[in-house]
Amino acid sequence: MVHSIILASVSALALVVPYSLAVPYVSEATTTFTSAAATTASDVRVTNVTSHGRYTGPVPTTVGALSTTVTASSIPARPAEPYKSQYPADGKLHQPQPAPYTPAGGLGTNGTQPVYRVASDFDYESIALALYQEWIELDLFHWGLATFSVEDFEAAGLHAEDRYLLQFMAEQEVGHATALTNMLGAQAPKQCTYNYPISNVREFVDFNQKLTRWGESGVYGFLNHLDSRETAQILLQSISTEARQQMIFRQFEGLFPMPVWFEVGIPQSWAWTLLAPYISSCPSNQTRLIWQNFPPLRIFNQPNPTRINGSNAWNETTSAYANAAKVNITADENCMYAEDGTEDCTPAITQNRTTPLSYPGRQIFLQWDNPGGRTGPNNSYVTSTGAGTPRFAAFVSQLNVTYAPLRNIRNNTAYAIQPNTTTYEGDPAINGTVFLAITDADIYVTPFNLSLINPHVNALAIFQAG
Repeated sequence: MVHSIILASVSALALVVPYSLAVPYVSEATTTFTSAAATTASDVRVTNVTSHGRYTGPVPTTVGALSTTVTASSIPARPAEPYKSQYPADGKLHQPQPAPYTPAGGLGTNGTQPVYRVASDFDYESIALALYQEWIELDLFHWGLATFSVEDFEAAGLHAEDRYLLQFMAEQEVGHATALTNMLGAQAPKQCTYNYPISNVREFVDFNQKLTRWGESGVYGFLNHLDSRETAQILLQSISTEARQQMIFRQFEGLFPMPVWFEVGIPQSWAWTLLAPYISSCPSNQTRLIWQNFPPLRIFNQPNPTRINGSNAWNETTSAYANAAKVNITADENCMYAEDGTEDCTPAITQNRTTPLSYPGRQIFLQWDNPGGRTGPNNSYVTSTGAGTPRFAAFVSQLNVTYAPLRNIRNNTAYAIQPNTTTYEGDPAINGTVFLAITDADIYVTPFNLSLINPHVNALAIFQAG
């Protein structure tokens, strides 16, 4: 029998070594193994830095937004669907569980295999817009590193580790562009050439801080409306990265990194309006977008984050739409050189400046263009509006749309007074990098149906509230 043989062998060994001692053996766990690299999906083809400058090519043969049969002039506001108020919401279970530890309900939870592909025109046009945004970020981050010297970055308080972080953010955009391209298919928009209103590192940082704001907010505005929940999942995981990028640029600029309790979402046409002017040209067979381009809005006294007193600015922006900061102020006005720590704006994990960039009760001086201007790739899109006479400035931030009456309206100029409003008590609603629209009415909208405001928008801009 097997067990008898084993026992016998052990007895024999005991006879041979009657006084054996246990010798301790210390082993080291193997923590590093090598193996061939797993197969990975290939990246889309990219150019680290494309050509730059304003479009100077021939007059485009295709003009305007992509369109088909239009069935109505706008989408009307309707009452809430009754079933959305019927669930008891009492903390108890009201339906059988489809599986252990699994409550009934949810979307895409029935075990079917996910398909990471756009499922409607709405999906395609929204993801294509997001891809246009990823492409410009990829180029812009690389462009800044290639354009400005180490000494330029060092003078702006950005050192080797910061520059590598910027390089890594550009590499993130390769992954984002690849994922969105794969979900769109063969006709996905390709990388274009761009035009940036930037002349130094501080302007580069400020422009990035604003561009990533509308990129992030533009996705939040449509993410929960997508038909393809699988596509929404991938986009959520990429835009969460972009949210970190936006905060990093605020830190690079010496701003408080996250001065709000909620991040704002905006309609696709707002994101496209703000993005398109900085695209010079695209390939001749480029996929076009359906979204509207609103006329530009200029903020004459846009707060300048580089000033010790940021609200004491006049005509210090590099362009309309983004209204990014123009940094050509004297050293004694520049917060980079402030000796008082409460006025300092050097790059940091966080800064809490005593003097606010803007504040409730401040006059905001505005000017807007009429529709009909050329914009976007190859100057092939046209600004338009269906709104009537401008009457309000709409401040869109966090969960709120807050209207302020336009005052002293003359020849497409006016001013508004920044409202004093909160999202919840203790959270000033108009703070951080927000959106400002000129409208013909003060209609009631919420974060989930903000696009209903589009027919009432006359012009659009980024506002640096904090």
